[in-house]
Amino acid sequence: MHPAFSVIFLTTLIGAGQGLFLALFTVESYAAFGLLPKQSDGFYAIGSAIAFLLLVLGLVASFFHLGRPERAWRSATQWRTSWLSREVIVLPAFMGAVFLYGAAHGLGFNPVFARLPSGAPVNLTAVLGSLAWVFAFALYICTGMIYACLRFLREWYTPLTVINYILLGGASGFSLGAALAAVLAPDVMPLLAGWALIITFLGLVGRSATLVRNARLKPKSTLQSAIGIKHPKIVQKTMGLMGGSFNTREFFHGRKPALLRSVMWGFLVTAFIVPMVLLGLGLSMAAGEILLLAFAIQYVGLLAERWFFFAQANHPQNLYYQSVA
Repeated sequence: MHPAFSVIFLTTLIGAGQGLFLALFTVESYAAFGLLPKQSDGFYAIGSAIAFLLLVLGLVASFFHLGRPERAWRSATQWRTSWLSREVIVLPAFMGAVFLYGAAHGLGFNPVFARLPSGAPVNLTAVLGSLAWVFAFALYICTGMIYACLRFLREWYTPLTVINYILLGGASGFSLGAALAAVLAPDVMPLLAGWALIITFLGLVGRSATLVRNARLKPKSTLQSAIGIKHPKIVQKTMGLMGGSFNTREFFHGRKPALLRSVMWGFLVTAFIVPMVLLGLGLSMAAGEILLLAFAIQYVGLLAERWFFFAQANHPQNLYYQSVA
């Protein structure tokens, strides 16, 4: 498939925003049960503002791959059958919950409605945070299922697609949360950096499993089966056109296998290996600069990973559209 950079930025920015919010709410949940010191409202408000900004940037990026942006609202009408429609509905709901969560902390308005038997308060931010937590995972699932539900793109048609969207978004979000905590909430930095390290490792395992699986896939169709001729050597010289078409532009990246291999090894190093090393150093040295560098390098690696994710998917129509002339 042809990787669209608008979709690449859309999925990576929104995924990082989801992960950052989950990191913030993890800290607040731990603190509510006395497992961590309570943090200032400013930490949650600033973190929520950054998460919301990432979500807005991702939403803006999404408009660049729409032919008629003014009709974008219509994409929500098919929610019964379309994962894209469900994503379009869940995304603004999640953004609204994150905004209200951050606003409640920023304004210091956090009334307590009840208390659990353990003594943990059921306050406004706990309710809003729990709601946003549900929306965050629902959004991960919707985004992943847009691709995982496509049977004819066998590289995507696996539960690993959804799992990797959750893990990679969570890894980048927790890495950014650890860097933020190093400045605003040093007491919780070890927790977030530790979780970022664990999730990044799990992301490496999940993405490697996908690469191994996809490398073993064998095409169900060949030129022989497509045209009903059993000759062992069939070579397509032309598809009958002297120039490109929508099919050659949108369903094939046009890059050589050597480039794909380079991108694959590149994102394995930059999205996983280097960030894990830097997260470990930042955790041991309590250095926010190193943690921020880990997030920056990881995000660049995730851009490459997402490009490879789209480029590796081999549309069945490429059996026919192999060459222009």
